[in-house]
Amino acid sequence: MKHLILNGKGTVLNSSPGFSLLEVLVAIAILSVGILATASMQGAATRSNVIADTRTRATTLAADRIEKLVTLSWTDSLLADADGDGQAGLGETDFDNDPSTQGDADHSVTSGQYSIYWNVADDFPITNTKTITVIVTWQFQGVQGKVSMERVIPRII
Repeated sequence: MKHLILNGKGTVLNSSPGFSLLEVLVAIAILSVGILATASMQGAATRSNVIADTRTRATTLAADRIEKLVTLSWTDSLLADADGDGQAGLGETDFDNDPSTQGDADHSVTSGQYSIYWNVADDFPITNTKTITVIVTWQFQGVQGKVSMERVIPRII
């Protein structure tokens, strides 16, 4: 039902209660875009949380491995530079189950989806120290991740 309203200048204004179909469709379109954007952000936030959790777990594994190695005796085989490459081999992550192979990590273990490698350099950076680099690698949605930590252990005489 239409109501006619006269303004103070004698002009007739058309006024009807409610909304037209076009106004409702425009409002639904705007609301839909907002909901889709929110849903997209939620998916991205979930993926980011999973990536952060994976990296945090890898960092924890690296820190745990370093703490275990620090408690070993100076001559323990797990603290040996198995392939003799010293400082040059601190970043290596290849491993063929023959630790004497040059270009390989000195030691390796697997923990779930994570591969943990560690390399030892004797007398680096100074005499009577061992530098240990722990590298944790993993695959997530086809992308390789990597975290590394380094610690220098002094020989206590």
